[in-house]
Amino acid sequence: MAQVFAVGVGPGSSSYVTEVVKNVILNCDVVIGYKYTLNTIGSFIKDKQVYEVTMKNQEEAYQEVVKTLGDKKLVVPFTGDVNFSESEVVDRLIEIFGDVEIIPGVSAIQVAASKAKVPLDKSKVITLHVTTPIEEEKLELQRALIDGFSVVLVPRPWPKVPEKHFMQSEIAHYLRKNGFDTASIRVHVFEFLTTDKETEFVGTVKDLEGKEFSDLSVMVINQSKLESYINFKD
Repeated sequence: MAQVFAVGVGPGSSSYVTEVVKNVILNCDVVIGYKYTLNTIGSFIKDKQVYEVTMKNQEEAYQEVVKTLGDKKLVVPFTGDVNFSESEVVDRLIEIFGDVEIIPGVSAIQVAASKAKVPLDKSKVITLHVTTPIEEEKLELQRALIDGFSVVLVPRPWPKVPEKHFMQSEIAHYLRKNGFDTASIRVHVFEFLTTDKETEFVGTVKDLEGKEFSDLSVMVINQSKLESYINFKD
């Protein structure tokens, strides 16, 4: 009987692939994933049967694999953590393959929050990287900022459909049009985290208007304040 694993392989550097995920990959027979993700684990899959997929052909590729999988072990790698921003695909894998074992990885949101020194337990984490409508997520972003939370956010790249494209510049325009003083809100934008192409932009949300960033970017809106234990002593 086939075994299917959905695994997180980290933000981009193979150094961020956990040992448990690495072992699963090394002991599998078939790997199917996106080019960037496959590149992250390239040194682990040289002797595997590899399928590279895109948004357009992934359904066709999954259907092809399920017909020939037999009792082999299949790994579907995801950039970052399987449990964040990947539920649409994971749900489809379960529909196609049945039982799928999910193994988490290090997410870019964790790395971005750490670099920005923004604690996740005092932040709201929002992903817009979905194909479904994002109006509720936009309202969630507004509510989080009004309530004083920091926000770690994955934007939505969709350049071929401008009305769905909602990257950093669009987010900045959206917040300003909804009454936020974007010139006073601190922000970090990280691209290609953990790789040798990594960059960091630091400024205000207003500064993002008209700026373009990679699809592989994470935005941290920083409203955090230092609240160490010393401040709560009797």
